[in-house]
Amino acid sequence: MAHAVRRPAPAAPKPRVQTVATAVAAVFLLLGVLGFVPGVTTGFDELAFAGHHSGAKLLGVFQVSVLHNLLHLIFGLVGLVLARRLGGARLYLTVGGAVYLALWLYGFAVSRDAAANIVPLNGADSWLHLGLGLGMLAVGLLLSNDAGTGGRLDVPLDRG
Repeated sequence: MAHAVRRPAPAAPKPRVQTVATAVAAVFLLLGVLGFVPGVTTGFDELAFAGHHSGAKLLGVFQVSVLHNLLHLIFGLVGLVLARRLGGARLYLTVGGAVYLALWLYGFAVSRDAAANIVPLNGADSWLHLGLGLGMLAVGLLLSNDAGTGGRLDVPLDRG
C-alpha cells in the first residue's frame, strides 16, 4: 500500500517592499564595512572618530568617519530586522527616507566647519541623502504587491 507523500505548500513569495527593504539594508551594511577598508576609503589615515575634520572619503567621494560608518552599520542591521515583516519594511523605508531627507536639509543648514557637524557631510553626501530619502520614501509608500487589485495596500506592523 503506497502512501501519498505530503509536500509542504510552497512559501508565498516575499512582498516586493520587503525585498527592497532587505536590499537597502544590505547596501547600508556593505557601505558601513567598506568605510573601514583602506583603498576603498581614500585618506584612510585621516579617518577621524567624528566631526567635519575627517579626511577619509568612501570611494574617494563621500566624506566618512568612524561614527558615520557605525551609523551605516546600525541602520543596515535595523533594516534587516524590520524587513522581516511587511509593516516593518514599510516603516524602515518611509521613516528612513524621512530621516535621509532631514539629513539632506541638515547638510545645507549646518556649515561644514560648524561644531554641530558631528557626522562629516560634504556636497556629495548631501545630494546622495536627497536621492536616498526620496527613493526610500517613494518605495515605502508606493510599492505594494496589492496595487491595482482592490486589496489593502498595507498590513499593520503587528499583523504583517
